[in-house]
Amino acid sequence: MSALLSTADHSVSPPRIHIPRTYNAAFDLIERNLLAGRTSKLAYIDDAGSYTYGELAARVNQTANALRALGLGQEDRVMVALLDTIDFPAVFLGAIKAGIVPIAANTLLTTNDYRFMLNDSRAKALVVSASLYARFEPAIADAPHLRQVIVSGDSTPPQTNLKALMSKESTEASSAPTTNDEPCFWLYSSGSTGVPKGTVHHHSSLIHTAELYARPILKLSEHDIVFSAAKLFFAYGLGNSLSFPLAVGATAILMAERPTPDAVFKRLTELKPSVFYGVPTLYAAMLASADAPPTQSLTLRVCTSAGEALPAEVGRRFTARYGVDILDGIGSTEMLHIFLSNRVGEVRYGTTVKPVPGYQIRLCAENGDEVGADELGELQINGPTAALMYWNNRAQSRDTFMGPWTRAGDKYTRDAAGYYTYGGRTDDMLKVSGQYVSPFEVEAALMTHPAVLEAAVVGRQDEDGLTKPQAVVVLNEGETPDPETEVALKAHVKALLAPHKYPRWITFTQELPKTATGKIQRFKLRG
Repeated sequence: MSALLSTADHSVSPPRIHIPRTYNAAFDLIERNLLAGRTSKLAYIDDAGSYTYGELAARVNQTANALRALGLGQEDRVMVALLDTIDFPAVFLGAIKAGIVPIAANTLLTTNDYRFMLNDSRAKALVVSASLYARFEPAIADAPHLRQVIVSGDSTPPQTNLKALMSKESTEASSAPTTNDEPCFWLYSSGSTGVPKGTVHHHSSLIHTAELYARPILKLSEHDIVFSAAKLFFAYGLGNSLSFPLAVGATAILMAERPTPDAVFKRLTELKPSVFYGVPTLYAAMLASADAPPTQSLTLRVCTSAGEALPAEVGRRFTARYGVDILDGIGSTEMLHIFLSNRVGEVRYGTTVKPVPGYQIRLCAENGDEVGADELGELQINGPTAALMYWNNRAQSRDTFMGPWTRAGDKYTRDAAGYYTYGGRTDDMLKVSGQYVSPFEVEAALMTHPAVLEAAVVGRQDEDGLTKPQAVVVLNEGETPDPETEVALKAHVKALLAPHKYPRWITFTQELPKTATGKIQRFKLRG
């Protein structure tokens, strides 16, 4: 059995990781903790209680047995639409241990989205939280491949209840004879630029992200308590709350409710995590909250940010208030987690600093040649966690996964010292007066004005049909969205950036459209 476990040597850079050919990711993440004597150590704390590594192992095994008993076999797919409770890791890892492929579904989508995903994936089973069932119910009738629907939480016949199903099964289960590079799980892209895509990951990816990022960058250990505002269905949250803590034997806090500042502060003050994983919009909202707790009530040693580039001003203000750095990084659904990141003691707000060990980065011009220092180029990544493909989407798979290199869809610059700075999404870039303008650069300039809480910049054509920047702005509480404020914001950007980059129009709104993972959906702002 121990031959199925991965090993890593962190005395070299990048870490040397050995993953045997016969390998099961769920077996590794659970068994390594049992072998290390952590059976009685807390693995998870959710809204209903706390669970040791021994209890987690039992739940994983019961789920594996239950799915097998329902007739699911190796390589079959099960959609997992669960809130962040102990049931998520139990089902996700239980499926993997049985060789069944879980598909983590965004819990904030519509019935039409779920109808598309069920049919696109051809999932044979669905495990869904009771509070989400009503949104799935109309789609279930239209899913010809779906054979089993299992409900987590309160349910009524003829619904199959997850807890009742698991209670019938043994707490011991065999591990499927999977290999390190076969499909292990899917994630659907968050859709910041349109239709989501089923992204297929292999068994070795989960442990690779933990060994290449969590250990060397976050210095994560079994002594940490971690809390992620990003949910488990998101690639960022899956690493934060599942593969990272389980890889090192840490304890993870799970929160089912929406990550409002009040909900986040409650966990930070009551459960005392040492590591917090957030997103830029949440950090900005936390800073703007009138109910923010005093610094001394927190026990954080490090924070991280991903999903979108962290505005430098937000990072500086957060560190000034709470005395802890935010390690801004960039990852993607396609690469599973962060591959470019700031480091503890080496934070440079406004940049994502340098590559994570084990990943290579290049910036390319439109003709495919690599760009020089301080030139804007398309970000491409070479690393061991790249997805296998997009399901049922050969054209985009070929366009994104180019041999060892994966296109991120982001623009970056790299200075002479090797520091990377975000320049915006490839498809968000504007060409103004013959020159490329990064929407993020304009947004970051707006964010330095004390009246601005959030900003998004898109292209808009003027009366001559020429593209110019337009800003959509959310103001801080107490600020007035009037013509005087608009003039002041334009002048502010002009003072910071080249003249052609300032927004010609500014509109004010109460809220920006975002994905469930906090990314601004700029395509919805284009008129």
